[in-house]
Amino acid sequence: MSKTIALIGALDTKGADFAFVKRQIEERGHHVLMIDAGVVGEPSFEPDIAASTLAEAGGSSLADLRDQADRGMAIDTMTAGAAVIVKQLFDAGKIDGILGMGGSAGTIIGTSAMRVLPLGFPKVMVSTLAAGDTTAYVGVKDIVLIPSVVDVAGVNRISARIYANAVGAIVGMVATAVPEITEKPLIAASMFGNTTQLVDQCCVILEKHGYETLVFHATGTGGRAMESLIAEGYFDAVLDVTTTEWADELVGGVLSAGPGRLNGAAKQNLPQVIAPGCLDMANFWAPDTIPAQFKERLFYHWNPNVTLMRTSPEENAQLGRILAEKANQSTAPIAFFLPLKGVSILDSPGGEFWMPAANQALFDAIKQHVRADIPVIEVDCNINDAAFAEAVTGQLLAYL
Repeated sequence: MSKTIALIGALDTKGADFAFVKRQIEERGHHVLMIDAGVVGEPSFEPDIAASTLAEAGGSSLADLRDQADRGMAIDTMTAGAAVIVKQLFDAGKIDGILGMGGSAGTIIGTSAMRVLPLGFPKVMVSTLAAGDTTAYVGVKDIVLIPSVVDVAGVNRISARIYANAVGAIVGMVATAVPEITEKPLIAASMFGNTTQLVDQCCVILEKHGYETLVFHATGTGGRAMESLIAEGYFDAVLDVTTTEWADELVGGVLSAGPGRLNGAAKQNLPQVIAPGCLDMANFWAPDTIPAQFKERLFYHWNPNVTLMRTSPEENAQLGRILAEKANQSTAPIAFFLPLKGVSILDSPGGEFWMPAANQALFDAIKQHVRADIPVIEVDCNINDAAFAEAVTGQLLAYL
């Protein structure tokens, strides 16, 4: 069955590349809806949606952008306009997938349009920037980035192969049916390497009660993805037992999920259980990347590229207050659970990060700042013990 694939990019400077890809898609029996994002010159072939349409959707006109000759303004305008137009096409059911190609400007325009589309909708971007930190382009969406290797500046023996692979990827995506999955009520859960044992046990318990758990790795991106899907209404409850991303947000670690972490459940009025999982640690990359002000702190080398820093009592007190304030926003059933024998594998009696004074500062701050009607339940075990898994899931199931 023929599908319609949106193709987005600058036809004034990269027209030959897009013409090549367009033919490749059409030869496979699919329709192309060409969206021109070029500003400087005229398109090398007629698009289905002109650059002037994107400019107007972005709040300007193509003539004004050309007259002002401000590259930054032009990119911002076309980026905003592309997102508006692509969302309209999706809402109208006119596209089945989207493929973009470009350098820095083309990548931000194309991926910004892709990020307004839902999870599961086929999205592929061929980019000169498809390496390193791609957070600004991917966000929390399922965008497939393909390195262009050479610049998107003409068809040659290398780019032809790359483009053919990209066409194969997007064609395969739009042509692949999603298998039927038995749908169960969904629970969001946060996990880290140091709380894997806990969350695995929780998933087993929840599954026995007819719930499916979607687990998010608390690496910054994972927390943002969880918050995004909570906001989109995917879940019936939240088991937020690994709140470690707030440690990175506080001290400047590399795995922060931003200040919006822990906002979603309250805004969606979802039942929630919170635990201070892995708040004993903030994350940095290799040892030589650690900021100078932390050089005298206690570290654990998790692997050659990840170094964990033990949070201090003062930091833990701040983290406890933050978690309590986040919980105070909720009007749905909510509870805190505190593991008295440590909040991670490393933070257990005799462990590398075992620091009772820091944990006490964390627990005291939660109890001091949380609303009086929100229960704070202390469990005399480590966070990864079976007793803790049974306690947090039992409470969540009671709320449900």
